[in-house]
Amino acid sequence: MAYLDHAATTPMLPEAISAMTAQLAVTGNASSLHAAGRRARRTVEEARETLAESLGARPSEVVFTSGGTEADNLAVKGLYWARRPGPDGGQARTRVLASPVEHHAVLDAVDWLGEHEGATVEYLPVDAHGRVHPEALREAIARNPDDVALATVMWANNEIGTLQPVRELADVCAEFDVPLHADAVQAFGQVPVDFGASGLAAMTVSGHKIGGPYGIGALLLGRAYSPVPVLHGGGQERHVRSGTLDVPAVAAFAVAGRLAAERREQFAHEVGALRDDLVAAVRAAVPDAILGGDPDPAGRLPANAHFTFPGCEGDSLLLLLDAQGIECSTGSACTAGVAQPSHVLLATGTDPDLARGTLRFSLGHTSTKGDVEAVAAAIGPAVERARTAGLS
Repeated sequence: MAYLDHAATTPMLPEAISAMTAQLAVTGNASSLHAAGRRARRTVEEARETLAESLGARPSEVVFTSGGTEADNLAVKGLYWARRPGPDGGQARTRVLASPVEHHAVLDAVDWLGEHEGATVEYLPVDAHGRVHPEALREAIARNPDDVALATVMWANNEIGTLQPVRELADVCAEFDVPLHADAVQAFGQVPVDFGASGLAAMTVSGHKIGGPYGIGALLLGRAYSPVPVLHGGGQERHVRSGTLDVPAVAAFAVAGRLAAERREQFAHEVGALRDDLVAAVRAAVPDAILGGDPDPAGRLPANAHFTFPGCEGDSLLLLLDAQGIECSTGSACTAGVAQPSHVLLATGTDPDLARGTLRFSLGHTSTKGDVEAVAAAIGPAVERARTAGLS
């Protein structure tokens, strides 16, 4: 098999498996006061310190969650609820600014606030590469800074790989005292991610995207912010995220995070070279294929290659490649068996028919030259067959 869907999930690193396995044999609730509980708590706090160091944060800023989706919801909903009441009984902050190319964990949370919590949702314009420009954010906030609850713009796009100017966007938000959240799930381990230097109020990361286990993530949360909890219970994790901590997963997440940070430059160099070879191979086999996202390698994730194939349906291409042992993904959602155009591409101005014919190849730590060669051999015949089927 040629596994080229690392952006969906990447195989666990052996070191993370070892760390998790070791903790599975140990009993202890990290909230308990007896010896077993203290042992578990020590494991959690050491993991918190490791992850914080890997992300340029203070340990107290790391709030463990069940994954990226929960962290996104906690940031978006929690910050909105915390800031909605107007200062000293003044104007309520009900405006939420978001990029239209966000992951659905953010988009759906934002839309839910609009439907159920009185939020006025405003989507920021993006350019043809899916990038939010600081000037657009400044214009949106400046129209009425007093009614903005928060802004949220992802660090790197999960479909087309475009990187956002996070520091510049955070600087704009700081001018108006507006908290900025960024989903950095795809960015961690591929590009430099430093929470302390970013200027962000909150940032989301996830374990299974960097070689850790499923079901564990974190919200990096500045000490100045106290979002209203989404979950209520025992008050673990700074009283903003309740729930018994999954100690084995936390330990494995920290190991994966440390290795992702330590190996990032080598990963970007080696996997980026494979990605460039894949892009060249696809373009040679299908000359009219359109590369999605920023064509400048410096402006996109090193492991991402996203293509639109005119005259094709993405799901048909995916199944044709899957039959040959090549696993990738489409950028579009499938609802009731009907392929829907990618919301990311629609936001960039792509024609809806073109936006249905996409494939995302995402590489990772197990990717090889053989994977690229498999795509090079299969993609041309697959596109030809998909186009023929579309005409019949």
